[in-house]
Amino acid sequence: MPRGPFRFSAALAYMGRSENECLFYVDQDRVYKWIEAGNERVLVEIFGGPEDRTVRLRFLDEAAHGKPQTRMAAARYVWEWFDLGTDLDAFYRLAESDLLLGPLTHRFYGLRCIGIPDLFEALCWAILGQQINLAFAYTLKRRFVESYGASMAWDGRTYWTFPTPEAIAGLSAADLTPLQLTSKKAEYVLETAARMADGRLTKERLLRLGDAQEVERELTGIRGIGPWTAHYVMMRCLRLPSAFPAGDVGLQNAVKHLIGMDSKPTPAELRRLAAGWSGFEAYATFYLWRVLY
Repeated sequence: MPRGPFRFSAALAYMGRSENECLFYVDQDRVYKWIEAGNERVLVEIFGGPEDRTVRLRFLDEAAHGKPQTRMAAARYVWEWFDLGTDLDAFYRLAESDLLLGPLTHRFYGLRCIGIPDLFEALCWAILGQQINLAFAYTLKRRFVESYGASMAWDGRTYWTFPTPEAIAGLSAADLTPLQLTSKKAEYVLETAARMADGRLTKERLLRLGDAQEVERELTGIRGIGPWTAHYVMMRCLRLPSAFPAGDVGLQNAVKHLIGMDSKPTPAELRRLAAGWSGFEAYATFYLWRVLY
């Protein structure tokens, strides 16, 4: 069972925000995804349990039925993807007396911070999305995935997994720029892939650092990863609760809209506003982003 409030329908509404998503399908009240489960990939159908309060999995790949370890690995992936281990009650208690967050917890009650469990995917998504609108970021991701990811067909649909660092590390910038990545973004993706392929950069190593400032320092030491990208990855992949991408334009626009400001708040103004959100900056950010979709 999830820790604290959860509504599958709230997750589903968020996940259906783009018809150009290529790594899962939202179909009515279900999500379909080809999941990396240990050393295997399994196709799963994800749907809500009784009263919308839990997540259920159905394995569409018959081979998975006789492999308990594979099934457990897929369940762990979904648990992390939907962030079901976070005590959402604690965030709601903090937000209750906050004029900005309080109404959002009622509006989006039960929404979890939908994550990106794979570090390479999270880093690439953040790099691809730098300084462009969300719609074009989805287009770039689709081109990248369909050029270098693995695929399988089932029931008239093609399912994809995100490219591995090893598949990308051997490429050149000239391989990626035809996808409409800038030469700089192509170089950043290649640098990240190389570091992950040879083991210099791993999710486990970052998590062992523990402290958010240490993780930020480690990530921003990589070419192409600035504070915004680092905090985005800390929030969506590493699940560090104090991650706060104060330079994010979407976050600034959400606060401007909700408060009725004439101009977007500066990062410094956002940090002052977030002084009362200590320990839940990542969740506050996610709920504020949700206003925009």
